[in-house]
Amino acid sequence: MILAADMSISENIIQLKKEIPDNIKIVAISKTKSPSQILEAYNSGQRLFGENRVQELTEKAEILPKDIQWHMVGHLQTNKVKYIIPFVSLIHSIDSMKLLMAVNNESLKNNKIQDCLFQVYIATEETKFGLSETELRELLSSQEFLHLHNVRMIGLMGMATFTDQETIIRNEFRNLFRIFKETKNDFFFQQDYFCELSMGMSGDYRIAIQEGSTMIRVGTIIFGERGF
Repeated sequence: MILAADMSISENIIQLKKEIPDNIKIVAISKTKSPSQILEAYNSGQRLFGENRVQELTEKAEILPKDIQWHMVGHLQTNKVKYIIPFVSLIHSIDSMKLLMAVNNESLKNNKIQDCLFQVYIATEETKFGLSETELRELLSSQEFLHLHNVRMIGLMGMATFTDQETIIRNEFRNLFRIFKETKNDFFFQQDYFCELSMGMSGDYRIAIQEGSTMIRVGTIIFGERGF
């Protein structure tokens, strides 16, 4: 998809939807974007929006339409969980048992079952968060996990290495798809809700979709570059 400088947010959304399969969910990454920009996307039919800062998510959730489904896509600290649970539809970034237990406890207080994704580390960059494949399997095999009744794990999320080398990106996404399938077969075989694979951003969403993504997290191709 090529962003035209004179295309509006709504036009960008229409163009993106034409390009990708109908079954792919689009999470519009709205960090740093104004309520008016988010409303333009909303009025074009967009309902899934992703934020990576707790304060920004809660402030926007308070003033924007209540049928927006807010996704927490950034690294989440346990002491910030309580602020987002009343508002968030999906947490993409579960990367430890400690965090998962905090989400479960706050969800219990709010009388809800919180949908979450495990974040799996697939990149070569040391700055990325996430569980290793071994850590994921250990967590799912633990007794502690069996006693968490206010979280529902519906899939995996991962970020590829930030590189122009398509082969690296494709191999990392392919590896995450393998982990997703094996996790589904070994731990969630009878749970139809374990069905989401969140991978692909503005620079690599085409490759991600080709490699099995069900949900892309895109900001620039909807809202334009920062300052748009």
